[in-house]
Amino acid sequence: MLQSIDDIFRQARQGSVSAIIQILNEKLSDSGVRTRAMLDNGVLQLLCEAPDPHQLEQGALVQRVKSLLEGISPNKIRRVNINGRIAREQQLLWLDEIKRDPDSQLLWSEEVRLKPPNPVRRWWEDRKFNREEAAIAALHKKDKPKKETASRHFWRGLLVGGLSLGVFALLLGWAVSDWLGIQPPAWLAREPEVEEDVSPSPETDPEPTATPAAEPDPFVEAVRLAEQAATGGTTAETSADWLELASRWQRAADLMAQVPEDDPRYATAQDRTVSYSQNSEVATQEAETLREAAAGQ
Repeated sequence: MLQSIDDIFRQARQGSVSAIIQILNEKLSDSGVRTRAMLDNGVLQLLCEAPDPHQLEQGALVQRVKSLLEGISPNKIRRVNINGRIAREQQLLWLDEIKRDPDSQLLWSEEVRLKPPNPVRRWWEDRKFNREEAAIAALHKKDKPKKETASRHFWRGLLVGGLSLGVFALLLGWAVSDWLGIQPPAWLAREPEVEEDVSPSPETDPEPTATPAAEPDPFVEAVRLAEQAATGGTTAETSADWLELASRWQRAADLMAQVPEDDPRYATAQDRTVSYSQNSEVATQEAETLREAAAGQ
C-alpha cells in the first residue's frame, strides 16, 4: 500500500533522509531538478542535479530548497550543504567523489542554516498529526470484515439458543415430574447448606494494607507541561516570561525521555523529547534577545 503524503511528511520531520528526498523531488519536479542526500557528521549533504545549468541557478534554487526544508523542519538537522551539479550516471559514492575533487564535480556549493521552528506552531502541528493517527487507527479497528462480524453473531446466537433450550427442558421435566407425583432426586430436593460466617471480628481483623500510590505517567505529565508552555508562548512578553517557558519545555523534554522502551508510545516520546528541547532553546534565545534589548535602552 502506498504511503500517504502525511506519513511521508511525518517521517521527514522525524529526520528520515529518504522521506526528505521524496518531498524535495516532488516539489522540484516542475524545474527538472532531482536531489540526493546523505547525513555527514550532523550536516545534511544535499546534491541537486539537472541536465541544463540554467535549471541550477544558485540563488533561486538555494532559496527554494531552504524554504522547503524549513517547512519540513526535520529533527536534529539545522545545517545543510547544498551542491549543484550537471546530472550524470548514478554514483553510489557521490559524496566521496565530491569531497575528493569538488572543483571538477560541482558547479557550486553553499551551506545554509535552517531557522528553528516556531514552538507553538510545531506543537500544534504535532498534535494535529497525533489526532489524525488516532482517528485512522479507530477507523481501521471499526472497519472489520463483515464475514468475521457475521460469524461472531452466529456463534453468539447459537450459544444463547442452546442455553435457552436447556433451561426450558429442565423446567418441563420438573413440571411433568410434579404432575405424575414423581419425587425429585435427593440431590435436587436437599436444601443448600448455609456456610457459617467465619469472618473475623473487628478486633481480630488484620490491619488493612496500604495501597501504594500510582506513579505519575511521565508521558501524560510532559504533554500537560507542553500544553501550558505552548499557551504561555502566545502571551509571553518579558525575558522572565520566556525563561519560565524555556524551563517548562525542558522539563517536558526530560519527562518524555523517561518513557521506557517497552512503552508503545516510546517512538512518539523520543520525537517529542527532541522537539521539546528545541522549543526550550528557542524560548531561551528569545529571553536573551529581550534581555539584551532592555539593556541597550
